[in-house]
Parts: sequence; structure tokens; C-alpha cells
Amino acid sequence: MERSLSIELVRVTEAAALSSARWMGRGLKNEADDAATTAMRTVFDTIPMRGTVVIGEGEMDEAPMLYIGEKLGTGRGPLVDVAVDPLEGTSIVARGSWNALSVIAISDGGNLLHAPDMYMHKIAVGPEAVGKIDINASVEDNLRAVAEAKNKEIEDVLAVVLNRDRHQGLIEEIRQTGARIKLIQDGDVAGAINTCFDHTGVDILFGIGGAPEGVISAVALKCLGGEIQGKLAPSNEEEIIRCKKMGIEDMNKVFYMDDFCPGDDAIFAATGVTDGELLKGVQFKGQRATTQSVVMRAKSGTIRFIDGQHSLKKKPNLVLDNE
Repeated sequence: MERSLSIELVRVTEAAALSSARWMGRGLKNEADDAATTAMRTVFDTIPMRGTVVIGEGEMDEAPMLYIGEKLGTGRGPLVDVAVDPLEGTSIVARGSWNALSVIAISDGGNLLHAPDMYMHKIAVGPEAVGKIDINASVEDNLRAVAEAKNKEIEDVLAVVLNRDRHQGLIEEIRQTGARIKLIQDGDVAGAINTCFDHTGVDILFGIGGAPEGVISAVALKCLGGEIQGKLAPSNEEEIIRCKKMGIEDMNKVFYMDDFCPGDDAIFAATGVTDGELLKGVQFKGQRATTQSVVMRAKSGTIRFIDGQHSLKKKPNLVLDNE
């Protein structure tokens, strides 16, 4: 892949974030999602690449969402797999809460796991705890391993878990170890990424979330030197059949980093929509807006934080042909 794609992808996430941020706190999550998707598609059409969506919002008949199999880019340039979530945290934006992001992950064509749209058990950590976790081990064993790797007492370890009824048993197990818990309402991509940055305070992510989000998280963690493991959690026979059609016969199969994103190159970009531990959200003032983004590349190990200032008057549609 060409390194110039890194900045091009930030333009895409910035546009999606700017559009969806207008809907913050208005209780209209579908409208926010549609705004992000429309802006993302518009800017993608200017990017010099031949992209195919392998993780998106569903099939073609669900347009205007970016659908699985959709072609993105100008049709010239590198052939890449694209995983997108125009608005990671639609409910977050609707509530006006924390940690909504616009995210993109790309890799060389054929190098992203085509994860089915179902639940997945996940565990994720930052660089210090790579190689120390095991999704098949107990919660206590994983917490103690992370504590040792990070030279902490287990009581100081902070685990992030989605606040869902299905996680009540998991939450109780964590509490019994004495470790701390941060419950989040949505946005486990942000939760996984935060394990890689000390200033967020997050040490490990546990729980069941979307499998597509697991792949997007894996690309980010590959760039950051972290680790994620996953196991699909089909909820009915239909989902089991879907797994088998994709060649996944063993429902207990553990997906490791090289399953999610093989190869030595991948790019991840995200722009904050609402404020979070890692990125500030969009701010509007008159005819200008500010954004904060992060873009990272696995091959070089480069991580860039980008503060953007945007003239809403000069680019009302959030894109200029010669930008």
C-alpha cells in the first residue's frame, strides 16, 4: 500500500465525523449514522485506490449504508480490503455521550478476516501484555497475567466491559479478583484501542461484542503492537450455518492477530465524533469546525495525532476535489 493513503483516510473519517456530530444529543441515531455514511462514501470516491468493503453494514439491499462487497475509491491505485464503521457508537451520539468515533481500517487485498455479522467473545490488551493473555483461560488468570506484565497489583488493573445483561457473570468474576471495572454503554473498538495508551488508564478489554468490530480493533492493535483474541458466539442455528458456509466448522476456534489481519501492512484511521479518553470530539464555532484524529500504519509503526480545522463555508459538502 502507498503511505499517502494514511492521510487520505483521515479525510474520510473527518468528513464522517463532521456530518454525524451535527446530530449529537438529538436522540436520532439512524439520522446520525446516515449522515456519517453519506459523507464517508462521498470522500471515498476521491481516494486513489481500488477498495472492496469486507466489513460494513450488511448486504447491497441495505443501502445507503456502506455494504459488504461495495467498491470504493477512484478505481486506480492499490487493491485493498476495507473495514468501515462510519459511526462507531450511533447510540452514543444520539445520547450525547462519550467515545463515538468514525473509523476505517484497510489492508492489502485479501488480508482482512471476513467476519460474519454476529457476536464474538473478545479479549484485548496493549503491547506490555502481548503473549500473556489466553481467551480460554479464566478471567482471574488473565487479570493476574496483565497485572504482572504491567508491574501492577491486580487491584490496580482496569478492565473495560460493555454494560450488557449478558456480562453480569463476567462482571462478577472481575469484581471477585479485586480488579477495577469501567463499564461502557457502547464502543468496544475505542475500548480495545485504549488498552494501548497509558493515559486512558485501560489495561484490558473483556466481553462479547460484534465480530466486525473485532476485526477493526485488530487492525488498530496490529498498528499499535497490541493483541486481540476472539471466538465467534453464534446465537442460533442460522448463524452456525453462516459460519460453516464461510469455512468455520469449529465454533470454539480462537482467532488470533494473524487470523484477523495477516500480512505486514495495514492502516487504521479514526476521528472523534464526541469527546473520549483518546480523541476530542468535533467542535463547531461559526463557519469553522475542529476535529481530532489518529492514523497509524503497521508497516512503519507510525502513529500520528492530527488536529484539523475546517472551513464549513469553503467546503459545505465536506470535500474539495483538489483538497
